[in-house]
Amino acid sequence: MTKPIVRKVRCAVYTRKSSEEGLDMEFNSLDSQREACEAYVTSHKHEGWLLVPDRYDDGGFSGGTLERPALKRLLADIEAARIDVVVVYKIDRLSRSLMDFAKLVEAFDRRSVTFVSVTQSFNTTTSMGRLTLNVLLSFAQFEREVTGERIRDKIAASRKKGIWMGGWAPFGYEVKNRKLVINEEDAKTIRWIFRRFATLGSATLLARELQQKNVRNRYGQAIDKGVLYKMLNNRTYIGDAVHKGTAYPGEHDAIIERNVWDEVHSILQESPRKRAAKHRAQTPALLKGLIVDGVGVAMSPTHTRRRGKLYRYYVSQQAMKGSASPRSILRVPAGEIEEMVVDQIRRVIASPELIVATWKQMRSQSPRVTELSVRNALLNFDELWAELFPAEQSRILQLLAARVVVTAARVDVHLRVEGFASLIADLKGLSAQDAA
Repeated sequence: MTKPIVRKVRCAVYTRKSSEEGLDMEFNSLDSQREACEAYVTSHKHEGWLLVPDRYDDGGFSGGTLERPALKRLLADIEAARIDVVVVYKIDRLSRSLMDFAKLVEAFDRRSVTFVSVTQSFNTTTSMGRLTLNVLLSFAQFEREVTGERIRDKIAASRKKGIWMGGWAPFGYEVKNRKLVINEEDAKTIRWIFRRFATLGSATLLARELQQKNVRNRYGQAIDKGVLYKMLNNRTYIGDAVHKGTAYPGEHDAIIERNVWDEVHSILQESPRKRAAKHRAQTPALLKGLIVDGVGVAMSPTHTRRRGKLYRYYVSQQAMKGSASPRSILRVPAGEIEEMVVDQIRRVIASPELIVATWKQMRSQSPRVTELSVRNALLNFDELWAELFPAEQSRILQLLAARVVVTAARVDVHLRVEGFASLIADLKGLSAQDAA
């Protein structure tokens, strides 16, 4: 009498543990699940069940997502028709999400794969098995959501008491014994940033200054304008613990005094555009003290408003006194003349003659300065100029120009070579001491 042929059923054991705690132990939760699943497969050996050699273990992965490496390998092997049965210890090891579980069952059915739970023996090929599994999975999802709510409630209660609940410590602090402690060296930088912003009133200028000083956070990252705004709005620095937009007194010490915080935020309440306009309104004309007419008489800045619009001019002092000579220019539009002067500087600044002259000027103080380094620094002028506020633009023009002479036919800009050397050193395009 011949024995009936038993079809081989390839079984894959899938195990999962949400946290990494205890995974380094010799016998952990994953091993316990696998041992129970392997024993279950062995008990069905007479039905042709046998284990596949691959292990599908996800240690430290939540059941609320399908983004798990071992699960992805399992699904790939199912699609490749290498598995007939998926064995788990409990159904929530496979998934805690009802929607994700439905996707998995669909993938199993597409390849005629059966799903088996050792402690809750079900067959997903029957309608009753599907119903029972969905009911149990609904409870698993409910348990996950309740656990999440409990954790969120605990975090909220702790934050109301000012307790630090983990995460990245803000620059200026470090975590010791699960508490925020001030790092004095970094805190000095934070205090300087707040005071400097209160003085400048501009995040753009401050970010540029931080870049020039090569100020970085503890992770070596540059402090750009975006990071700067986050710092200036971080209430942790005044000793607050913030949860979902509500601030509570924190148990950590403050780095920034309240009066400094209030001063900074009175500035931040204005839009950046308004702050820039205020800087421009408070800044003297770019060519003040430099511009003269054809007979050498100084021209002074003035302005007028018509229909709410500001018009700026440079007017000869003789014209203002009523004693202008026939050859003098009475008045020129400020914006146009300033643009002409800057354009002349742009054209001259890239000329070989000026580069060589500036290099010789700097070499007298620092022999290591190279002509190439001077050239590269001067060629950055155009990009830098467009980012500066008028106060900085005016200061630079005072460095570069000795006099601006305006006649009816032309505008002559008399430059100071030593001014270009000072500009390079000041902006740290080079260093007068260790330029390379």
